[in-house]
Parts: sequence; structure tokens; C-alpha cells
Amino acid sequence: MDNHLSYRQISQEDNPAIAEIIKVVMTAYGCVGEGYSIEDEEVNSMYEAYSDERSVYYIVQLNGKVVGGAGISQLAGADATVCELKKMYFLPEGRGHGLGRKLIIQLVADAKELGYQRCYLETVKRMKAANYLYASCGFTESSETVGYTGHGGCDTYYTIDLT
Repeated sequence: MDNHLSYRQISQEDNPAIAEIIKVVMTAYGCVGEGYSIEDEEVNSMYEAYSDERSVYYIVQLNGKVVGGAGISQLAGADATVCELKKMYFLPEGRGHGLGRKLIIQLVADAKELGYQRCYLETVKRMKAANYLYASCGFTESSETVGYTGHGGCDTYYTIDLT
């Protein structure tokens, strides 16, 4: 059977599946406890967290099964021109198909359309494939944090100019 990969905007029914994916992936990379996004309140209610007019979250499906997702929203603690690429996680079977790149391209286009001028993200160095993907999509590594994400466990920061 051919693998059919697709993505679409999140629905409320996706909340349990994407919450489980976030928890599984973060745990696999040792990103658990205070200072990591696994502890964010929004993890269990992603549809609601991305339902305002300046946010969007996409669900990635493989043969109809939810295998990942990613979104953008205004960066907490920053001005209204800065968004954050957030909660980009894929189960192993959803990786290596090029959908992460397509999703980032879509999210950057969405961010521009929503009026953002810069996009920021945080990750950890040990997520090597993710770091490579961000850099290859035009994100530049930064030595400084921006805004307030509450993710003190992150050690790698990227930004991209959207203007």
C-alpha cells in the first residue's frame, strides 16, 4: 500500500491524538518536566489554543492516521509582529517524507498573510533532524531568546524574517 501523507487544519477531535504525539516525542528526546513544552496547558486542547484569528495549527496524517502537527501563533511577551512556530512534532513514521518542509513553507506563508514580520522558534540541539530542517528552510540560529515561552529547557533558538 502506498503511503498517503497529507495535512489539514486541526479539529477539536484531533486533541487527544496530537496531545499523545507531543508527549511521546518529547519523552523520546528526554524533554520532560518543567521548562519543556510537554508541560504547556495547551497540549491537551490544541484546537482551542489555535482558534483565534492570528493562529493556525495543522495536523499531519499518514493513511488517515494522525502522525504529527505544527502551528503558529503570536509569541507571548513579544510585540504583535512576531509569531512563534510551535508544537512541531512527528511520530517516526511521519518523518523523512518531506512533509515537515511543506508544513514549514505553509506556516511561513500563513504567518505573512496574518501580518507577522518575524517568526521565532525554540528547540533542543539533540533534535538534530529538526534543527537541520529549520536551518534548511531559512531559519537562522540565534543566541538570544525572544518573548516568553516558558521553555527554559530549550537550548537552541531560530528566527526568520518574513518581510
